[in-house]
Amino acid sequence: MLTISGQKTRYCDGVSRRSFLKIGGLATGALGGFNLADLLRAESVSSRRNSNKAIINIFLGGGPPHQDMWDIKTEAPSEIRGEFGPINTAVPGIQIGECFPKLAGLMDKLVVIRSVVGCTGAHDAFQCFSGWERSAMASIGGRPSIGSVLSKLAGPTSPAIPASVALAAKTSHVPWSEPGAAGFLGTANQAFQPNGKGMDDLVLNGISLDRLNNREQLLASLDTVKSNVDASGVMDGVDSFTQAAFGVLTSSQLADALDVSKEPKEVRDRYGDGKPYKYQYDGAPTCNDHLLMARRLVEAGVRSVTLSFGRWDSHGANFDLVRDHGGKLDQAVSALVEDLDERGMLDDVTILVWGEFGRTPRINANAGRDHWPQVSCALMAGGGMKTGQAIGATNRLGERAVERPVHVQEIVATAYHNLGIDPMTTTVNDPTGRPQFLIDHREPIRELV
Repeated sequence: MLTISGQKTRYCDGVSRRSFLKIGGLATGALGGFNLADLLRAESVSSRRNSNKAIINIFLGGGPPHQDMWDIKTEAPSEIRGEFGPINTAVPGIQIGECFPKLAGLMDKLVVIRSVVGCTGAHDAFQCFSGWERSAMASIGGRPSIGSVLSKLAGPTSPAIPASVALAAKTSHVPWSEPGAAGFLGTANQAFQPNGKGMDDLVLNGISLDRLNNREQLLASLDTVKSNVDASGVMDGVDSFTQAAFGVLTSSQLADALDVSKEPKEVRDRYGDGKPYKYQYDGAPTCNDHLLMARRLVEAGVRSVTLSFGRWDSHGANFDLVRDHGGKLDQAVSALVEDLDERGMLDDVTILVWGEFGRTPRINANAGRDHWPQVSCALMAGGGMKTGQAIGATNRLGERAVERPVHVQEIVATAYHNLGIDPMTTTVNDPTGRPQFLIDHREPIRELV
């Protein structure tokens, strides 16, 4: 990686540090002749696909309780129904949980899916970011995430902007903050992580963001990096930087997009900051400002943004957790939907809000709900979809899907469709050269496209 120092910034996790840009996984081969010709060649390469379509994938790590959010069970006994009642929405006949009044008022722009099936039960974001089980093709690197597929097929919209960015704050349970795997597509297509590792970076000593426009200084610094790397043997096999690395190095565009302080106060207040962070434990904080950052990133040209919001593993105090996390999620997602709509971007940006599985119908002795991969839920918006719908239903106790089961891969297929990629015909080559379909022949959700 390369780190470039810049202005001081305070991030949502409360840690004050020097702002930086990190370039990770953007190089291949052996570190050989990196010269001005390489730089100019990188400058001349245009984006492979001129499109402003994007996805913001919001992972609710831990498994959100479907029956306390979008699928309130008013006819179930109290030990299953729980403490929340339903509220009406902007779409007659659709009700959702009382913790989400702002989203209820936007239901004409949303889709709730109450019958998500196919969850593996693993405590990670792998399925939500790729559509696949983690074990799929693991022997050759595993299946790639949506963001990595976009990086491979479409590339960056400009040399200064990565195709895929992962915003998740670091979590003690590491899989809850994974960025979305590049899988067999390799590190050249992995997500850019602004909050990635710091100690392993190669630093361009003495070169700030303001000085990077001086190409002679840049080249001299890169020569130093090359010499140091050759001497240390840290990076065997790197011979040049890609267009994306050079673009990010020589532009402040990405740093600007990551800086939410550039937004007017009323916009930042609209999203909120998600503080105080409660019920976090080993999971993600409720960083509402990450959703604002996601909007700024897709507006700047990023094709895929992933983030992890909260820690929903509610084995105890489930209803207190949902009141806290739900209210913050309600504010942030409603602000994101309205913000994109007001900017004329909503039809081009697909928003997914979901977790790795649902939770048990029966409330346990600790006022919590346990793991329940049999059925889950999702919220979707944007992407040009036919919104204002509630799709699917579970039985009276919320145990299983009884109407219109929607497989995890159907949701991912819908996201690809919204991004202008046909999931039924598009393939990417694995390391053996064999073409692999993006999903397992699941069609997009017919009610939405």
